[in-house]
Amino acid sequence: MRDPVALRTLHVPGRPLVLPNAWDASSARAVAAAGFPVVATTSAGVAEALGFEDGEAAPVEEMLAAARRIASAVDIPVTVDFERGYRLGPEEIAAALVEAGASGCNLEDTDRATGALVPVADQAAWLARICSADLVVNARIDIFLRDRTTPQLGLVPDALERARAYAEAGAACVYPIGLADDDALRAFLADAPAPANVLARPGDDLGRLAELGVARISFGSGFFRLALDAVETALRGAR
Repeated sequence: MRDPVALRTLHVPGRPLVLPNAWDASSARAVAAAGFPVVATTSAGVAEALGFEDGEAAPVEEMLAAARRIASAVDIPVTVDFERGYRLGPEEIAAALVEAGASGCNLEDTDRATGALVPVADQAAWLARICSADLVVNARIDIFLRDRTTPQLGLVPDALERARAYAEAGAACVYPIGLADDDALRAFLADAPAPANVLARPGDDLGRLAELGVARISFGSGFFRLALDAVETALRGAR
């Protein structure tokens, strides 16, 4: 069900939207049946279920077909992890996601060709062309993934510069993926220009993240990995 307005209003600091990411129609139905108001997809889970690696190795047509099946399987909004667009232009990205039934999307700021961060101004201009469509854009900030040697608190000013540019471009939510240090997270949230998404792991203390002021919590491929672990354990038992 496409409902970008409902999706946008669920991003409330302190009362976070919790998104256990799905990878196919069955897992999406399970998320909806458990009472979650939105289904998010995991690019890694979707790609691996299709037989490809994460990182835009899957054909865009197959990723969009999977998104379409997921959106058709549930009566709640779906937000799609679309990496950095699978080499489509920004208007193509927006049109394809809307056609697939998505209410929102995650979009990254890593250049897939080089592995480097896209310059802030370039990424903001690119996002603005997608945000002009009827989509709730969760703008991923990859600085904490790209630099694992600098203490996270020292990266917060650069992350906030990106967050401000992306929010001004129209992003409804900013996603400093990999930001886990409490002091750095507090510093980021204190000056975040838009609701913030944090990556959690199954079993993490979500109440603590809510108290810090997080507005959205997603699990990436966490539940997909849990499902695979359960299957592998069952298979070992069957042998």
